[in-house]
Amino acid sequence: MPPAGALRATLWRRSAMNWSLLEPRPPGKRWLVAGLGNPGLPSTRHSVGLAVLGQLARRLGVADGWARDRRCAADLALASLDDAQLVLLRPRRLMNANGRSVARAAELFGLTAEEVYLVHDELDKPLGKLALKLGGSSRGHNGVRSCISCLNSSAMPRLRVGIGRPTEPDTVKAYVLGCFSAAEQELLPPLLERATDLLLDHIRERSQGLSSGFHIHEHMPA
Repeated sequence: MPPAGALRATLWRRSAMNWSLLEPRPPGKRWLVAGLGNPGLPSTRHSVGLAVLGQLARRLGVADGWARDRRCAADLALASLDDAQLVLLRPRRLMNANGRSVARAAELFGLTAEEVYLVHDELDKPLGKLALKLGGSSRGHNGVRSCISCLNSSAMPRLRVGIGRPTEPDTVKAYVLGCFSAAEQELLPPLLERATDLLLDHIRERSQGLSSGFHIHEHMPA
């Protein structure tokens, strides 16, 4: 008999093109988690949200369960978290148009903006620092701006993953589109683990009705 994770992945692939087969869920029992980034550039600083989604999928046992959905131009994977259901999303559109994929998936699954988590890079935080907040402005992030525009809301919870800011302002574009240095890559595995922990803990709390609109900061460990 195949492992439970492999069986779930197989069933998911079979039903990936027919979301109507998914059983209805009450509010707070289904969540969409979207990793923002550029398709084809998963190792860049700007796509660190995609790296977090990869770690999240591995933790939930659905790393082999990604399926492409052309309606929202994204790869999707379905996972269980206690009695809640998580829809993981990796957009196949460029960062500036990530919101179109996120909004379409939210529509397909009947989710509100408050039930959509965005995971993205943050220039104004050093590498290794995380911050999770509920709602707010895009803070200049084009992927978040796209999501706010397409969802017509700024209420989405965001996990901001620090990547640091270059000292020269005119090098920002090259910096975010560049790959992590060898030294930075050594910091990534524990960072992705902590980001996954923070996401799952927060979603569990909200699924149980234990949290409200508050701001969480997790500082870089000493």
